[in-house]
Amino acid sequence: MLEISEDGRTWVLSGPASSYAVHVTDRDELLNLHWGPRIGLADAEALAVRPLPEYWPFESPLDGREEYPVEGGPRFVRPALSVRTAERRGTEWLFEGHDAEDGELRLRFRDGGLAVTLHYRMPSSTDVVERWVTLDNRGPAVELLRADSATWTLPDRDAWRLSQLHGRWGAESRLTRSGLTHGEKVIGSRRGHTSHQHLPWVALDTDATEERGEVYGCALGWSGSWRIAVAQLPDARVQITGGAGWDDSGLLTLGAGESYTTPVFAGLWSDGGFGGASRAWHAYQRAHVIPDANRDRPVLFNSWEATEFDISEVQQRALAERAAAMGVELFVVDDGWFGARTSDRAGLGDWSPNPDRFPGGLKPLADHVHGLGMQFGIWVEPEMVNPDSDLYRAHPDWVQYQPGRKRTEFRNQLVLNLAREDVREYLWEQLDGLLSRAPVDYVKWDFNRCFTDAGWPDDPYPQRLWVDHVHGLYALLDRLRAAHPGVAFESCSGGGGRIDLGVLSRTDQVWTSDNTDPLDRLAIQHGFSQIHPARVMAAWVTDSPNAMLNQRASSLRFRFVSAMAGVLGVGGDLTRWTREELAEAREWVGLYKGIRPVVQRGDQYRLRPPRGGLSAVQYVLGDETVVLAWLQAQRYGEPVPALRLRALDPTASYECLETGEVHRGAVLLHHGLRVGLRGDLDAAVVRLKRK
Repeated sequence: MLEISEDGRTWVLSGPASSYAVHVTDRDELLNLHWGPRIGLADAEALAVRPLPEYWPFESPLDGREEYPVEGGPRFVRPALSVRTAERRGTEWLFEGHDAEDGELRLRFRDGGLAVTLHYRMPSSTDVVERWVTLDNRGPAVELLRADSATWTLPDRDAWRLSQLHGRWGAESRLTRSGLTHGEKVIGSRRGHTSHQHLPWVALDTDATEERGEVYGCALGWSGSWRIAVAQLPDARVQITGGAGWDDSGLLTLGAGESYTTPVFAGLWSDGGFGGASRAWHAYQRAHVIPDANRDRPVLFNSWEATEFDISEVQQRALAERAAAMGVELFVVDDGWFGARTSDRAGLGDWSPNPDRFPGGLKPLADHVHGLGMQFGIWVEPEMVNPDSDLYRAHPDWVQYQPGRKRTEFRNQLVLNLAREDVREYLWEQLDGLLSRAPVDYVKWDFNRCFTDAGWPDDPYPQRLWVDHVHGLYALLDRLRAAHPGVAFESCSGGGGRIDLGVLSRTDQVWTSDNTDPLDRLAIQHGFSQIHPARVMAAWVTDSPNAMLNQRASSLRFRFVSAMAGVLGVGGDLTRWTREELAEAREWVGLYKGIRPVVQRGDQYRLRPPRGGLSAVQYVLGDETVVLAWLQAQRYGEPVPALRLRALDPTASYECLETGEVHRGAVLLHHGLRVGLRGDLDAAVVRLKRK
């Protein structure tokens, strides 16, 4: 809902539980009035006439209150917009008016030939505010040193605490919380993609718990380099500024008649604690971001850990037959099926099936997989090229590089410049042809190295490459999805290196981490759930001991229950699993299919975090409840504590589908459920249904 004052200078956007209000003063200063519990227009107008506090001459009354700080004038905070022309630097804008259409509010400002439009939208049935900015240049060339999507202003509170997700390859999305001190905390990526090091999300609170207290969160929808700065100002007010790009060294130049639109930087207020905020983010993404979110994702098998590069059609057929017997619904051929790809040293860019390994192309294998009752998928890495490839030999200028500098290789590969139209057209022809020649149902889209020598000799500095590469990726995905609507896409970047609201609006799921150790995954999945839903979180059961990182041994039970917290997959070498293991795995797959709608579409409650003992998550959808519980280690023979469940009707009864026991809702809520775990690395699944 949008309310607008009669004078057209105060606006209030409201969702089910919250409101967001801004006001333009008679001096054309855009101030944030309110972000928090629902208020009405009269409340916002009362806030608009309250005088600003008095300030010492060394401070600015605008700092910490301005909705979108620009560079110049009486401001000392980090500017969200920093521009320069041949004559001057900074912005001195005038308010021109507003437009409102289809729930979107647009506030229009102008500084000479530069038109600045601030966009606001609160999608239906959510408390998420989407914000972005459009810059239209109608005068001489303007260099954008910084053009952030939004600045978020928090109310006056004491002792803010910052939550963020940090990590590295194999250890992504780990949650940390710390007190916010004076100054700035800056996170982001200089790497050309979202990165393993940080997810573009922060949350702030003062005294929240998992289920109680105010939480303010912000998440950026951008799959390239980015930056979020959280600033506690001298008067203890807090602002969060974020957007695409990292350095203030020329985001891009706008010539006369050119425009730039920032990515969306979304914000959410919740008074339901960290869990309530997470559930609100999940619901928003399922309703407004993720394609076909109401369609449950299938159980997949991926061949990588079984075969790596030693791949053949005969071998893949054998794996497919075992996977089908297990109940798998989607069979995915990973790296090694194309070109001269017998290792990571060659073949990237040559997207034709290797004739020695697949004499008839991919279609005979795809037909065989379909005949087994499964969908068929493939792995690709379109944005990369090996120097040892036909593509690179034909077009060495298609990669990102700096003239006169060495072309740095990671994993023996270089990055193609998707900002170039000819590169995008080549990839479109290759991928469209690939999906047209064989009945492919699923594409695992990988991205296995960061930008290093990000240059484009044909484009003068400052370069558009960093921005236009991402737009090129988005355009290619959009074009492929439109031409092949039955094909699902997964975003992968050496694991969780490209996960954000931007790529999630174009893909059906994401690869959370290359680390498939079921114990490590509990912490990774716990952090991931702070912002993203189980519906997109791919998780695999692989071999034991875990060969990727730590050689830890664990039972099939523990591995399956860990992976069942998201979109279940299997990635082990099934030809080496025993008959008993295959039979047990089939039972777990069958159980997952039964609970899948609740896990992928239900509300998630984190009952206990993974801190060394008992941890658990609960999913609720209608009358059904699923609890997944893991015991890392039982210490000193102490009994395992009961799990206090959430979101049940205290007056109702719930039947456990495993045991037939009937539990009272009030008892489960206040005294808990005992899950009978013992020893080390034990796990359980409990299904409850309201009677």
